[in-house]
Amino acid sequence: MEIRLFTEQDAQVLWDLRMLALETDPWSFVESPEELRGISVDEYASRLRTNNATNFIVGAFEQRTALGMTGFYQEKPIKRRHKGWIWGVFVKPDARGRGVARSLMAEAIKHAKTIDGLEMILLTVSVDQPAPRKLYQSLGFRSIGVEPKGIKIGAEHHDEEHLLLEFRNQL
Repeated sequence: MEIRLFTEQDAQVLWDLRMLALETDPWSFVESPEELRGISVDEYASRLRTNNATNFIVGAFEQRTALGMTGFYQEKPIKRRHKGWIWGVFVKPDARGRGVARSLMAEAIKHAKTIDGLEMILLTVSVDQPAPRKLYQSLGFRSIGVEPKGIKIGAEHHDEEHLLLEFRNQL
């Protein structure tokens, strides 16, 4: 398995993987398939071209096939630049249970730790997803609260847990 950043040449692969994620696990993502259909593969390529040290997407690949992904971005406002966010963690169902998500998260965290001034990483996870919650906790994330009805599809709501990983000593 190869863990690396997605590049603009991977735009179609990433778009397809993201659509699979949104259709497979709708409660895991804020974006809907309908919203993704409004974004072209060319737009994905453009976004990937601008990926840099503070905004990137890590992919897990096996023989040029994408198995999973996770994104990261650092907040832009000066007063919030000490924070970054993990988003879009997804592993194809047939690749689960092989440590792919752990490898993706470890690489994203490792890369994020090199960002000057970054002190913490945040993420949200649906409270009714025990496997991802357990993974995040095993990587050092701790709960900082639950947002009731944080995500809604149709008339159904799910609570979202906010998790935090601090890795730089504060003064």
